[in-house]
Amino acid sequence: MTRPFLILQLRPETQASDDEFHAILEKGGLSGDRAHRIRLDQTPAIGDVRLEDYAGVIVGGGPGCVSDAPGKKTPIEQQIEDAVMALMPAITARDFPFLGCCYGIGILGHHLGGVVSKARYGEPVGVSGCRLTAEGARDPLLAGVRPAFQAFVGHKEALQALPRGCAHLVSSAACPYQMIRFGRNVYATQFHPEADAAVFEVRINTYRHAGYFPPQDAARLINMCRAAEVDMPERILRNFVARYG
Repeated sequence: MTRPFLILQLRPETQASDDEFHAILEKGGLSGDRAHRIRLDQTPAIGDVRLEDYAGVIVGGGPGCVSDAPGKKTPIEQQIEDAVMALMPAITARDFPFLGCCYGIGILGHHLGGVVSKARYGEPVGVSGCRLTAEGARDPLLAGVRPAFQAFVGHKEALQALPRGCAHLVSSAACPYQMIRFGRNVYATQFHPEADAAVFEVRINTYRHAGYFPPQDAARLINMCRAAEVDMPERILRNFVARYG
């Protein structure tokens, strides 16, 4: 029997969470019966998760920041972070197939002892020009991805340096660590491989008062996203599912 993928979601906003889940299924080429969804805002602990029951783990994005001091996080943000961080030791120790998206790179970097902060490399909501590194051009998850491509981004914190044991796969001028790999099977992206213009429009409307951009800029950002040519990042999701499913 084919094992499902575990989809861990970190967004407490139902519309954004539902939209993200359906985008992961669509872009990954997954049917609903091949995915086990857990919303971490609704599931305080996931200690009974058995990795061997799954083909891989996909972690979505969210409005939280691992670099915020504990007292600066809401109880829900702390609950979500604690739940996903509790799974990371087993994932990295077993080199278990993992793909963290946006917030996921902060989770992986923080777990590995890397520096994740708001000091540099944050990117406003919009499109970032990304480029494969030499290592990225050889990586199977980037098969079929052009050497230079556009991706949707929007993050306040970022990796400040490459964590020990990681390969650097994708960079951009504004944020050097756009995609990394730990071991052979543990991946994370700073950009959103599941997002297209329609997905980002939902996010812009959901988070217009979350400090990512002035609320009055929402319509301009939506139009910018609609005009962007973003067609490569979704291949990473599809390659992940194909490789490990």
